[in-house]
Amino acid sequence: MADSKTILVTGGAGYLGSILVPALLDAGHTVTVLDSFLFRQAPLAHVCAHPNFDIVRGDARSEEMLRPLIKNADVVIPLAALVGAPLCDADTLAAASTNRDAVLTLVRLLSKDQRIMMPVTNSGYGIGEKGKFCTEDTPLRPISLYGRTKVEAEAAVLERGNAISFRLATVFGMAPRMRIDLLVNDFVHRAVHDRAIVLFEPHFKRNYIHIRDVARAFLHGLDRFETMRDRPYNVGLSDANLSKWELCEVIVRHLPKFVFMEAPIGEDPDKRDYIVSNERIEATGYAPAFSLDDGIRELIKGYRMLRNGRYGNV
Repeated sequence: MADSKTILVTGGAGYLGSILVPALLDAGHTVTVLDSFLFRQAPLAHVCAHPNFDIVRGDARSEEMLRPLIKNADVVIPLAALVGAPLCDADTLAAASTNRDAVLTLVRLLSKDQRIMMPVTNSGYGIGEKGKFCTEDTPLRPISLYGRTKVEAEAAVLERGNAISFRLATVFGMAPRMRIDLLVNDFVHRAVHDRAIVLFEPHFKRNYIHIRDVARAFLHGLDRFETMRDRPYNVGLSDANLSKWELCEVIVRHLPKFVFMEAPIGEDPDKRDYIVSNERIEATGYAPAFSLDDGIRELIKGYRMLRNGRYGNV
């Protein structure tokens, strides 16, 4: 295990933070979370009893807020972001100021010996070449505002140095702060509750990773920071570069009544289509522990609890 670190996690009450923060505490680190609690949930209630945990309510874009919090931090993990193309398109100013500008502020405020570990998205690859794996050296061609802001933030962090960036595949799995809108989570939710889905452009491919494996990648990076520093790493399941159609074929093995079909007209507003190589991080000794099937089984159980029916009559 790495030496115990003092870690500041901005946006630590989000989907990833709600899994990563308890994992960091369990590994013996001291963690402060800065979060605006935009989604009005309390996903870190279960770690408030931990003596090495603290929480601050506030905006990760505020320099005033950040200055006292970064003073004692060995490592900063900037999770605060508007995640996903639709959310960013709905509020372009907030997307740019949170996803990019808040990270630029951190880069400016942190001393050279403070470390940054940052999640970005492999959606920066945009539309890949047919049959060709995207590696960390593949040119970045983001096709959404979300992708562009994350690519710009990553460039600033890696240029500053003493940093690691993780280019995450599409994340899936249950978390205390749940996101039903992510592709695997969404498809399984529909399979459980609607038993049917209509696919737009079902041949579009992408890579997937379990949320707990994302947390494990951060712990892995903390343990091996000196050997991994100043490079980006793709983080995904190497056996799960799947099209939307192939993903549905996996889901139907678990839910045989699930029906899926291709839409005769229309298109997917999310044009991402690529396959990804995760060889660089695997070469450092990292291997995912959760398969796509594990995640689907977990989500099916989770959706017996969660019914996103706030606006329905039944």
